[in-house]
Amino acid sequence: MPAQTPSEVHALFLDAFNRGDIEGLVALYEPGAVLVISGQSAVGHEAIRDAYQRLLQDRGQMELETRSVVESSEGLAVLHASWTLHTSGSTASGISTEVVRRQPEGTWLFVIDEPRTPE
Repeated sequence: MPAQTPSEVHALFLDAFNRGDIEGLVALYEPGAVLVISGQSAVGHEAIRDAYQRLLQDRGQMELETRSVVESSEGLAVLHASWTLHTSGSTASGISTEVVRRQPEGTWLFVIDEPRTPE
């Protein structure tokens, strides 16, 4: 089910992440989207898929709370969220910043995803 609003992207992401659904995660990104993991940019579906395959090896569970959504009349939105990732023996948390874009059919996809916004 595609996101019908910018904030729905977070809900769909959280569901796919916690189920370990890599293809569901990749489907939330535009073909040329950028995902930044550990300071490295993964550009495009293939690189994003590879990044999530590595990240989901531990099968962690995430909590995510959308903190703000700023939507433009030009079909772009900036999302901020707080998240906590629980894996076996460790917990990590952070604040994310994402840019999503309204697609021609009205759904929303990630353009830029920076899950650990520098403080």
